[in-house]
Amino acid sequence: MDEGKALKIRLTFSVILVGISLMFAAVVTDHWAVLSHRVENYNSTCEAAHFGLWRLCTKQFSIQDKATKERSCGVLTLTGDRNCSYFKHFSPGQSTEIFERTTQKEYSISAAAIAIFSVGFAIIGTICILLSFRKKMDYLLKPASMFYTFAGLCMIISVEVMRQSVKRMIDSKETIWIEYYYSWSFACACASFVLLFICGIALLLISLPRFPQNPWESCMDAEPEH
Repeated sequence: MDEGKALKIRLTFSVILVGISLMFAAVVTDHWAVLSHRVENYNSTCEAAHFGLWRLCTKQFSIQDKATKERSCGVLTLTGDRNCSYFKHFSPGQSTEIFERTTQKEYSISAAAIAIFSVGFAIIGTICILLSFRKKMDYLLKPASMFYTFAGLCMIISVEVMRQSVKRMIDSKETIWIEYYYSWSFACACASFVLLFICGIALLLISLPRFPQNPWESCMDAEPEH
């Protein structure tokens, strides 16, 4: 492998590591979406929640500012007791009845399972690319690029499944949640898709043999990789 190609691979791999870090941050945290209900009275108790692939957290606090009247609870950084529990289908001993009532359990399980596939593809791709740095193993760059591309695709599918889950929760008549916004875990998942997918394609193009530069050349005339 020539020095120019090796430098391109290392730069691409550096960006891929950023994408993998964002992916792990999205998978293990529970700030994908923030839910709140409308505040009718300025001295009422407000309840807000945020959740991820595995866990739901709720907060209750008193609203004493008249400026918040007819607005949502909004920011979860306000002082208040936070109660977090894992989804019942992942931890039978935990209780998350609100979530179970207002969204399809299958959506949550599907989003988590697809995210796990994304993590698995990223790990396998990293193993392949690390092995490719050794001599005479450049052929592993192509499968590594495909694994990273698949990881990005799985992550964006998980994002879409989660988005549909939130929509069904908000549309349900059995819930108090009427307003929502996506938080930083959701942004990390979207950013990881962009980085992994684009860099996976770039890595595939870098690993391909040199294209013919003259009409009389063919791909077989390219310099060998080893």
